[in-house]
Amino acid sequence: MPGRTAVGLDIGTSGVRAAELSYGRDGITLEKFGQVALPEGAVRDGEVLDRPAVVEALKTLWKASGLKGKRVALGVASQRVVVRQLELPWLPRAELKASLPLQVQEYLPMPVEDSVLDFHVTEELNDEDGRRLRGLLVAATRDAVLSNVHAVEAAGLRATSVDLTSFAVLRAAGKQHSDVATEALLDIGARVSNLVIHSGGSPRFVRILLMGGQDITDAIAERVGLPSSVAEAVKRGNAEELTDAEAQLAASAVELMTEVFVDEVRGSLDYYAASNPQFPVERILVSGGGSLLADVSHKLQQVTRKPVAPADVLSNVRLGRTGLDEHQLAAIHPLAAVPVGLALGAVS
Repeated sequence: MPGRTAVGLDIGTSGVRAAELSYGRDGITLEKFGQVALPEGAVRDGEVLDRPAVVEALKTLWKASGLKGKRVALGVASQRVVVRQLELPWLPRAELKASLPLQVQEYLPMPVEDSVLDFHVTEELNDEDGRRLRGLLVAATRDAVLSNVHAVEAAGLRATSVDLTSFAVLRAAGKQHSDVATEALLDIGARVSNLVIHSGGSPRFVRILLMGGQDITDAIAERVGLPSSVAEAVKRGNAEELTDAEAQLAASAVELMTEVFVDEVRGSLDYYAASNPQFPVERILVSGGGSLLADVSHKLQQVTRKPVAPADVLSNVRLGRTGLDEHQLAAIHPLAAVPVGLALGAVS
C-alpha cells in the first residue's frame, strides 16, 4: 500500500493535465494521469482568464481520470514570473526568507509588496568576499498566481503548493547521475515554454519563453486563411484537404515560426553560455506537446550544434494501474513532464 499520494496539476493554454503519484516502500508510482482540453482563450500566457471554463475542465478531468487526491501541487509560468540568478549574503534559511523582500526589491520589475518571492539556493560560496549564497530568485505577481489558485479552489480542490514549472520539468527530466555534466531541458507548450539548464539536478539557468506550438498553428491559420482547428490538424501533418498552393503556404508558415522559436531558444542558450563559460551545455532534451513537431528538434540541433533528444520524463517513477494502454502511455509521455514533476516535488 502506498504511504501517501501527491497530485501535480498543470493548467496550460490548451488544456489541464494532472498526474497522481503514490509514494511507498517500492518507490514512487504513477497511479493516474489525465488531460482535458480547454476552450481557446480560457488561459493566456499561463494565467486563468475564464475561470468557469477552467473549473468545468478540472471537474471533468477528476471524474474522467479517476484521480482521488484533492490536494494539488500547482505550477506557475507566465509573463509575470521573473527568474534571475543572484548572490545574496549568507543567512540561515528562516532569516533569508524573511529578508528577501528587502534584499531583492531592486532586481524586480514589479512592486515587491505585490509579489510572491522564493530563492532557490544552488551554491554556497566562502571566499575573500565573504560567505554568500548563489541561487535563483523566483518572483511572481501575486494576482497572477491567485487567478490560478482561485480556479483550483472553485473546482473543489486545494492548492497546497505553488511551484515554478521549470523546476517541475527539472525533477521529471533531469537525471541526478547523468552521463553529461550540464544539459538543457526544453519543455515546449502551446504558448509557454520552459528552458532550464542544470548540472547534476542543480539548476543554473531558467528562462520562460512566451512561445510554443500554438504560435505555429496561428501562423498557418493566418497565412492560409483557415479556422484554428483546421490549422492545428494541418500542423500535425493532416493537409490532405488543402490545395497544393495552400499546402505550400502552410509549410512556409511552419518553417518560419519554427525558425523564430529556435532562434529564441538559441538566444537564451547564448546568453547562458556567456555568463557561465565554465559549465557549457552538452546536450538538449526536449518534452512538451510542441516537441512532437517534426522539424523542431532537427532545427534546434542544426542551430545549436548540440545533440537533441526526447526527454525521458517518466524515468523516475514506476507505472501503476493507470488505466492507460501502451499506445496511450506513449502519447502522454512527452506531455507529462510538468504534472509529474510537480507531484514529485510534493512527495520529495
